[in-house]
Amino acid sequence: MTLKPIISAIFAVLAMLATFAGPAAAASAAAIEADARDTLERFYRNVGGARDLAQKSVGMLVFPSVVKAGMGIGGEYGEGVLFERGHPNTYYNTVSASIGFQLGVQARSVIIMFMNRQALASFRRTDGWKVGVDGSIAIITVGAGGSIDTSRITSPIVGFILDPKGLMYNLTLEGSKISRIRK
Repeated sequence: MTLKPIISAIFAVLAMLATFAGPAAAASAAAIEADARDTLERFYRNVGGARDLAQKSVGMLVFPSVVKAGMGIGGEYGEGVLFERGHPNTYYNTVSASIGFQLGVQARSVIIMFMNRQALASFRRTDGWKVGVDGSIAIITVGAGGSIDTSRITSPIVGFILDPKGLMYNLTLEGSKISRIRK
């Protein structure tokens, strides 16, 4: 097998990501923060117990829009903000790549909650934090109109993946790399 088809596929995916994620990549800190707050409000409205869980967390990393594009080889990109005690603190991006059957473009929101100071400190210490390598995120799945039993969540880091309508996906963040950015 020659490299030409593989390189062509990689460039096609990069072009799709640039087309759909380009405006998000240029977002200002204020725009990211506003979109993140809107995402949190949608999360609180749609999932019972979400606000209580958020109040128990020591930090929340919110990616309002993570765009995934693929054509055999895929990738995703999004920018977000880390809130501590309700205040925006630091800005991050998330990037991942994948190989396998995939075609098209989709957007989703990601919320990652750090439930204790050790987990948050470990995340902040690592530049280029890799999900599944530097730390694990327990993805909590909740259907439309469902609720969270906050007393049963014991993981130090939990995550939620939402589609534009607010429904939760049963997906993974494994292989995503989260890096600090300047805004």
